[in-house]
Amino acid sequence: MYLAGAAAAVAALLWLQRRLWPHLWADARFLLRALRCRRRVLRGAAGSSLAQRFASLARAAPQRLFLRFEARSFSYGQAERASRRVANALRAWRGPGGPLLPGQTVALLVGNEPGFVWAWLGLARLGAVPAFLGTGLRRGALLHCLRGCGARALLVARDLCDSVEPLLPTLQELGVVVWVWGPGPCPPGVTSLQELVEEASEEPVPPDLSTPRDMMDTCLYIFTSGTTGLPKAARISHHKSIMCLGFYRLVGASSKDVIYVALPLYHMSGSLLGIVGCIGIGATCVLKRKFSASQFWGDCQHYGVTVFQYIGELCRYLVNQPKREGERNHSLHLAVGSGLRPDVWREFLQRFGNIRIVETYGMTEGNITFFNYTSTLGAVGRGSFLYKLFSPFELVRYDVLRGAPVRDAAGWCQRVGPGETGLLIAPVTPQNPFLGYAGGRELSEHKVLHGVFTAGDAYFNTGDLMVHDAAQFVYFRDRTGDTYRWKGENVATTEVAEALAALDSLQEVNVYGVAVPGYEGRAGMAAIVLRPGCELDGARLYSHVVEFLPPYARPRFLRVQDHLATTQTFKQHKVRLANEGCDPTRLPDPLYLLDDASEAYVPLTPRLWEGVISGAVRI
Repeated sequence: MYLAGAAAAVAALLWLQRRLWPHLWADARFLLRALRCRRRVLRGAAGSSLAQRFASLARAAPQRLFLRFEARSFSYGQAERASRRVANALRAWRGPGGPLLPGQTVALLVGNEPGFVWAWLGLARLGAVPAFLGTGLRRGALLHCLRGCGARALLVARDLCDSVEPLLPTLQELGVVVWVWGPGPCPPGVTSLQELVEEASEEPVPPDLSTPRDMMDTCLYIFTSGTTGLPKAARISHHKSIMCLGFYRLVGASSKDVIYVALPLYHMSGSLLGIVGCIGIGATCVLKRKFSASQFWGDCQHYGVTVFQYIGELCRYLVNQPKREGERNHSLHLAVGSGLRPDVWREFLQRFGNIRIVETYGMTEGNITFFNYTSTLGAVGRGSFLYKLFSPFELVRYDVLRGAPVRDAAGWCQRVGPGETGLLIAPVTPQNPFLGYAGGRELSEHKVLHGVFTAGDAYFNTGDLMVHDAAQFVYFRDRTGDTYRWKGENVATTEVAEALAALDSLQEVNVYGVAVPGYEGRAGMAAIVLRPGCELDGARLYSHVVEFLPPYARPRFLRVQDHLATTQTFKQHKVRLANEGCDPTRLPDPLYLLDDASEAYVPLTPRLWEGVISGAVRI
């Protein structure tokens, strides 16, 4: 009788749990996996650097395949020896500036190639601090980055020398040594590092050179994308780089996997998550110079790819490719990344088969991460109390016009409820630090909120607007700088873009707000690319936005382009487009205006524009 009663009670509790907390066990499993992963990573990391961890793996499995690049393959042992040669070559350097010392910064201007990895690990062996530079940087922006990270030297790939050559006199004045990764001849004052490396020893360098004095010391600089200003050098600690060893283990990958990395290595997703995450499980990495949608499935078949490291735009490129036979004949079983729109997510699975997608969220300099380990469409992760034990955060009310969190009469921030958009912030603590940026203290301070809920507390301001639902899933809404205000309402560009992208004639969409003379706030505008063979149907597009968007969120202007410009990390340009505005006399692209009277988008002529700015035509 007692057993029957106990069984009934357990059944009732399980029924209640499924009704009230249906994802409780998924949350608990992830938390346990995260704790085991953390313990495993840190067990061998006490006082050790990434270079030392790589050396340990290379000694344990020297023949294991590490890197495949084009027609070449490198084992962990070969990679270890290559990085030793780089370290010994730089250690023996006696040219301008003298020998390279621990703690000095060396900037890398190198694209996706094995030499990037060898140089990175070689510098780390010497205790130097690599600074990853975007390969698209030129002149003023490049010089700004070199100054910002305090570079003592610059290592540049042979194919990128042209971007550095105009700066050589200035770099010499600044005392920045320039090495070229590639054969000579080189301009005066520039040395070919490749020739030095080929002559260098493969013997190990003293391990004390790479042993951190403190795991929170900077071991690497990664620059922000610079979409809203000049890039900033984010500090990456030894601790953070070591923790990235557990990334792929955390999402369920193993040493048997073959991981496809086509993201730029100067970006955190490509280097710390792609390369370091691969090292963490002893897997094989297929490294591409750049992503090609037309080559992707062929590469997957050729290399036996099982895991794909994505940014949402890459998945969109794939679903926009013409359908072909055999695109489901692959061994890909896991795709991990960030920024995947729900519509693309859905079509990706429909076309390419049963691939587990793990959407994540994180920032190079941030102290908050999300993992959508339940593969819930559109979510970036979970916000349950169990998940907050792994990665604490809060969502607080945000005033778009003021560009600041809303505070009550006592001066405290206000948490949002389910379904309400809020600013994502994370507590800054010794266990959850924000290391900031190289340079002046003010660069880092503007990212920290003080006195959020209590006197003396501090929170990292991600600058991202999120929403959590009643089931405790968290969804990305917009960047604070991208959300605009129109007709007294806040408009999230991502929501408008998703609605427009559902129209089958549109291939690409980028939504932003533009200033219009005589109006407060910003009017919605969408830059669009039509699918091949499609023409803009103004009446159909009007009907679509009326059906799916509230009046204040409907784009007032359209700009039809052949392609949408993106950064090298595949982020859409919004600031530049917003600054270019919607004046048809200044823009070469066809423009359209939402016209309620004709229930269509109509061509925006100079005469019609004059009516808009004079007030004769209301928008």
